[in-house]
Amino acid sequence: MDLLQLLSIIPFYEKDKNIDDITVRTLQIDHRLVEEGDVFICIRGHTVDGHTFAEEAVRKGAVAIVAEEPVNVDVPVIKVLDTSRVLPMLATHFYRYPTDDLQLIGITGTNGKTTITYILEKIYQEFNKKTGVIGTIQVKIGDDSFPVKNTTPDALTLQRTFQRMRDAHVDTAIMEVSSHALQLGRVHGANFDIALFTNLSQDHLDFHTNMDEYFYAKSLLFSQLGNTFNQDKPKFSIINIDDKYGEKLINHSAQPVLTYGIEKDADIRATDIKITMNATSFRLHTPQGTIEVNSPLIGLFNVYNMLAASAVAYASSIDLATIKRSLENIAGVDGRFEKVNVDTDYATIVDYAHTPDSLENVLKTVNEFVENDVYVVVGCGGDRDKTKRPLMAEAATKLADYAILTSDNPRTENPEMILSDMTKNLQTENYEVIVDRKLAIEAAVNRATSGDIILIAGKGHETYQEINGERIDFDDREIAKEAMINKENR
Repeated sequence: MDLLQLLSIIPFYEKDKNIDDITVRTLQIDHRLVEEGDVFICIRGHTVDGHTFAEEAVRKGAVAIVAEEPVNVDVPVIKVLDTSRVLPMLATHFYRYPTDDLQLIGITGTNGKTTITYILEKIYQEFNKKTGVIGTIQVKIGDDSFPVKNTTPDALTLQRTFQRMRDAHVDTAIMEVSSHALQLGRVHGANFDIALFTNLSQDHLDFHTNMDEYFYAKSLLFSQLGNTFNQDKPKFSIINIDDKYGEKLINHSAQPVLTYGIEKDADIRATDIKITMNATSFRLHTPQGTIEVNSPLIGLFNVYNMLAASAVAYASSIDLATIKRSLENIAGVDGRFEKVNVDTDYATIVDYAHTPDSLENVLKTVNEFVENDVYVVVGCGGDRDKTKRPLMAEAATKLADYAILTSDNPRTENPEMILSDMTKNLQTENYEVIVDRKLAIEAAVNRATSGDIILIAGKGHETYQEINGERIDFDDREIAKEAMINKENR
């Protein structure tokens, strides 16, 4: 694409040099990746300002710079008011609007997003559709998977990924959409067909000032579905009506709304729910009919996840037989209520629960089938919402017989200070503090006796601890497995 054609998507810009006859190889926002023929877009981040790397980008071969301020380089500088807003426009135009050729499903909410993406992947593949997934754990294109840095990538990476999906003949793309991404405009240019809301509880208040702002960010996914109706490419809003924010969210969408829930009279509803250590069964009611489901996914929160996925599938005209077959044959998701496979007379479960609400949900599920005592090992991440720390400790001590509070990903904070924030309001004695997470897991394992369940919460699928800017190898599942085997061999 030539530069003039690329810039045709931007209605207002200034240029300091002639930009005729310049061919663009690709776009970059990381100066380290620039090669001959690239356009470098200067983005102001939280810790780094791309403008300071403009000269380096030119030395590496950039043929033009897009910036918010003058930069002293020998190639044309395209000056715009806000590079962060221009980035998705340029990226979408450069990659030729890839989501116009995909069915794009966006999932937002505090809890459940990752599990729902994998349930949907199973359903759509069972329906003979090729899928792509963008989420917390990885990016998947068909059977190929790639690592990710953020739940929702930056706009350039996102559009490049959509283009790769289109080139790979993906039919349906399923993605987690974080509140950060919505607030920062990372998904601008993504043509969503279905927007799904799971729930809203306290999280990310280090980024959003309060819950109203957090809700507003989530609502953007639904308002940005637009006000027009296209029968050739219909759009739908799917909302958990049991969540207190669900009904409020309906007013933010002009598109047809499909609700799901358990407690209220929803379009997609579950009744006769039975939960055991090994399976969950329920009756799934839809406007099309009712089916019996017996799934290996455990817990009431997973009933909500299955309802959400079923509602999306229903809106996509997928038959109930396919939905039933998929829900009954899906494997578990990494780090989501994942049992550590060691043959013992007690059980250890690893889960990503890292908000007060999700921790409560998982502990309530465990309490439904535990024979003896429940132990929980949990911490809170550093450089994140401090106000949820005492709430996490309160949930742990209220719903477990014994809690071991420990380090999570302290990042740049002192883990002892994080734990002090967690315990400052506790009025109970059924807990202890062990800063070292490995020692905390070992302590829980050594305490466990027949019929007990240990829940190791907060990190789930993660295979690292982030300490002082470094990622150190650490997998809750492997640490627990080693501790359990050592205990059995004593």
